[in-house]
Amino acid sequence: MRRSRLLAILTAATTLLAAGCSNEPTTPAAALDKVNTGVIAIVDVAPIYLGKEKGFFTEQKIDLTLTTAQGGAAIVPAVLNGEYQFGFSNTVSLLLGASKNLPVKVVANGTNSTGADGQDFGSLFVKADSPIKTAKDLVGRTVAANTLKNIVETSVRESVREDGGDAAAVKFTELAFPDQVPALESGSVDAIFVVEPFQQAAVAAGARRIASSYVDVAPDLTVAMYFTSNQLIGSNPDLVARFTTAMKKSLEYADAHPDEVRNVLATYTKITPEVRAALVLPKWPAEINKASVDTLAGLAVTDGLLTTKPDLTTLLP
Repeated sequence: MRRSRLLAILTAATTLLAAGCSNEPTTPAAALDKVNTGVIAIVDVAPIYLGKEKGFFTEQKIDLTLTTAQGGAAIVPAVLNGEYQFGFSNTVSLLLGASKNLPVKVVANGTNSTGADGQDFGSLFVKADSPIKTAKDLVGRTVAANTLKNIVETSVRESVREDGGDAAAVKFTELAFPDQVPALESGSVDAIFVVEPFQQAAVAAGARRIASSYVDVAPDLTVAMYFTSNQLIGSNPDLVARFTTAMKKSLEYADAHPDEVRNVLATYTKITPEVRAALVLPKWPAEINKASVDTLAGLAVTDGLLTTKPDLTTLLP
């Protein structure tokens, strides 16, 4: 029964439905700016779906399309080449872009850790019978990350470091979130770091949590943010300002209405009501925790992802 529930969760978490916006105010299509935004099919982005449903983007004269990708590392180049006007990316991928002088700038907060160890929306898991007991035991082992050189690597290494292990000796392999629990069960990886709803799949599989890595990095960690290209900022600053206004309103609304967040997940995933009720939701403050972004930048330098900390004033609003 456990395996059938696991399969149901994995299927539900990765199958997208056509998003419905039945209560969105009606505005003539010609009066709206068409905007394509790159997101990941995870709980983190629920506010933008909720904001679309509530009409917050239509209020700002934006006809919003949401397109899914595997991770923030793939969304950054898509924004730069104009495939997306805006994108959602983890903070470390954006810091890497800034270190390479990529012409991108953050326009709104994305998602934050709960700050509660053992009760965060993302966790580091091993098999129940794994000899790995704590994060320091990952030395010489392989951890699955949805994309390489991103916030997962930085956060997991910090968990290992805080536990007294050699963070540089941990290996990472790239696996999409839906593939991570099966890989853990088959033994092809030693540990996985997954966020909701895939965290619930790990729990259903009997996996054992050994760390809340986002919490280990910083209190109220800004995990991801929405961004755009400098080109769009230069050519259409009014559109950027309107998107930011709608996004902030969406974040504030989502943070204050967790039940509606759980409901909106049914509009872009097939997560069952039972699983939606069990999800650990992130925090969605409207403002970016800039101190936590600076902490991540420092850790990225420590881990060799960056050679020097980028100028955060060029990246953050």
